[in-house]
Amino acid sequence: MQTKRMTFSSRWLPYALLAPQVIVTLIFFIWPASQALYQSFLRQDIFGLRTDFVWFDNFSRLFADPLYLNSLKVTFVFSLGTTFLSMSVALLFAVMVNRMIRSRDSYTTFLVWPYAVAPAIAGVLWWFIFNPSIGIMPYMLKGFGYDWNHRSSGTDAMILVIIAAAWKQISYNFLFFLAGLQSIPQSLIEAAAIDGASRFKRFWTIVFPLLSPITFFLMVVNIVYAMFDTFGVIHATTEGGPAQATNILVYKVYRDGFVNLNLGSSAAQSVILMAIVVVLTVIQFRYIERRVNY
Repeated sequence: MQTKRMTFSSRWLPYALLAPQVIVTLIFFIWPASQALYQSFLRQDIFGLRTDFVWFDNFSRLFADPLYLNSLKVTFVFSLGTTFLSMSVALLFAVMVNRMIRSRDSYTTFLVWPYAVAPAIAGVLWWFIFNPSIGIMPYMLKGFGYDWNHRSSGTDAMILVIIAAAWKQISYNFLFFLAGLQSIPQSLIEAAAIDGASRFKRFWTIVFPLLSPITFFLMVVNIVYAMFDTFGVIHATTEGGPAQATNILVYKVYRDGFVNLNLGSSAAQSVILMAIVVVLTVIQFRYIERRVNY
């Protein structure tokens, strides 16, 4: 079977079509990234009158700083918790909605709505729900003997920001899982049911392996989301507290750069954060993708 090759009448038409995307990438990614990399090798005095080129001194200071090392640990816990919670709940909702026949479209519409909410608004919403003074969840938890207070408890604060960040991402994951479930041939599931496989076994031996490409893609997207796009959630709920318990890397970049005006250290942190995400993505594509069934 011969494939038809697409040819352009003008030599410059392909470049013209690519130009908008290339320009946007250069302006909003390459240029800021290069500026951050250059800034990470500089250090200014407290008045901003003198700038010295210090090479890798900003990076060495970071890895000797216990507060930065704590932010690395906090980011790791937060990213794993957010990714696992958002993907597991989304998969559960997708499986339940996929079984429905009449109300499937209505439930899909309602479950997609939270994705339109800005991260800061999502943070404020869950801040009110878990507020120790006026929130309904602390009142309910108190009935079970648990005194919730995310202002003084680092564990409570971490749970709050994970729930708020995961809630925002559930809708996105849900759409992909539902599309994947609807693309699975029903004949495979029916054949397994005829062979006597239980519903649970049919899911884990047939359905879930066939969803592995979507699961792999969503895992990469959710980790990147948790490391970069959750600034609004943290800022609206805990502001990195209490006692640095929720001070993830992207929020520490903001605090050190825009509040404490330590631009060199903030730029070095942003470079390290970008490098961490790139390394994690490469590891996932190089090693984890091998277990994915396409």
